[in-house]
Amino acid sequence: MSDSNTVNLAPEPLWRTVLAGSQMLFVAFGALVLMPLLTGMDPSVALFTAGLGTLMFQFVTKRQVPVFLASSFVFIAPIIYSTKTWGMAATLGALFCAGLVYMLLALIVKVRGAGFLHRLLPPVVVGPVIMVIGLGLAPIAVNMAMGKAGDGSIELFPYADAMIVSMSALVTTLLVATLGQGIFRLLPILSGVVVGYTVAHFMGMVNYDIVAAAPFIAVPAFVMPEFQWQAILFMIPVAIAPAIEHVGDVLAIGNVTGKDYIKKPGLHRTLFGDGIATSAAALFGGPPNTTYSEVTGAVMLTRSFNPMIMVWAAIFAIALAFVAKFGILLQTIPAPVMGGILILLFGSIAAVGMNTLIKAKVDLAQQRNLVIVATTLVFGIGGMVVGKGEFSMQGVSLCGLVAIVLNLILPMGQVANDLSEEKAVVDDLVDHAK
Repeated sequence: MSDSNTVNLAPEPLWRTVLAGSQMLFVAFGALVLMPLLTGMDPSVALFTAGLGTLMFQFVTKRQVPVFLASSFVFIAPIIYSTKTWGMAATLGALFCAGLVYMLLALIVKVRGAGFLHRLLPPVVVGPVIMVIGLGLAPIAVNMAMGKAGDGSIELFPYADAMIVSMSALVTTLLVATLGQGIFRLLPILSGVVVGYTVAHFMGMVNYDIVAAAPFIAVPAFVMPEFQWQAILFMIPVAIAPAIEHVGDVLAIGNVTGKDYIKKPGLHRTLFGDGIATSAAALFGGPPNTTYSEVTGAVMLTRSFNPMIMVWAAIFAIALAFVAKFGILLQTIPAPVMGGILILLFGSIAAVGMNTLIKAKVDLAQQRNLVIVATTLVFGIGGMVVGKGEFSMQGVSLCGLVAIVLNLILPMGQVANDLSEEKAVVDDLVDHAK
């Protein structure tokens, strides 16, 4: 008897692999370009670095894992703060070092085993940190939805017009996410952008002059990093959340394909591949990379398990990065369009953190767990700042560090030496997605 999860190793025609690759990029596209637009980065550079990062990941993992890497939303708030404080070049240098943290974790995992990550980052640590990421970004989404800049400093569009556009994008996104069928169900962000952008066009909120003036083909506007220790120390702790998110994505794609990627090619290889992709992106001026759960959903739906599909998706992303008019067109998306989508997206991030605690059965009646979760949430949502001047910690950086330290110093009982808790959470999520 054959297992329904067994991978079909029969060769498939090249044209089908290429077509599937373009489909995977289509699925990832909405989130891929939204993140750089929010942080002031160039979406064309983000396309290039997503493709480059995916190719590097596939090389490191010997083309064994069918995943696509692109812009990580975890870094949005830290990038915005770091750019305002130290500038974009210094922020890119800090992001390069965040990728090195991934690689260091990969080396430790290789030496001590995957259970090391569970001991360092159990659900009681990861859950509240992910909640802080989503809830901390909430004001940005609401401000943009109401026609303001992300920080609320200026009004970009009249309130009434902005609300019509943002709510059309939000309603479209949530309807597609809940009622969509087949591959369409995996495109809520892209659908929201298309509908919101169309409404904004008819309301005269889109300026196409810069698109007309742009060349058709051009090299993306790459930015070189600089290295400032203040920015680096601020950014390094942020790498904690996406590192554990990476573990969840690797377990999820393993569940879908019926393979244990924690053992082969090994979590150390996948984590190292993620880290080198993030550092490489920073060298060109792109956002940090992370494995995309949307693409994992597409793999589950289409049962396209061939990693070469992701290689072709990466090639398409790199090619598209050089179409200058397309990159400029993306920059004309009005703030209310993004704001409407981000209301759902950032809320979903917070919900994932809550679900991590629930599915892992973290007992908040235990004072130890309650102390960790409560302190982390209030520090993050309340805007706690530790330090002053050029070096201070706040937001995800501070919360991640506080949660880890509390988990290590507070007395604990028997701790699992594997990823069984994380695997149980992921298995449950995948089962619900089928």
